[in-house]
Amino acid sequence: MSEGNRLVREANQIATFFHSQPRSGAASGVATHINKFWEPRMRRQLFDIVDNRGGEGLDWLVMEAVPMIRRPPPPEVPPAAR
Repeated sequence: MSEGNRLVREANQIATFFHSQPRSGAASGVATHINKFWEPRMRRQLFDIVDNRGGEGLDWLVMEAVPMIRRPPPPEVPPAAR
């Protein structure tokens, strides 16, 4: 399973939990969970899926949460690699 597929599955599992919560706070619950527990690398991959693949495979609740998820800065490139 590719890293992107694993990330989509994990994001959708979070959304599945919040589907059982009141609709009014479900998207913010997904965003709060991702902001608290996902490292920047994972959030970068999530935004890559949203930006470049239109959110392909992501639950609608994850997509609704995306504007509330903190977008991490691009990774730093070591000076030797420039």
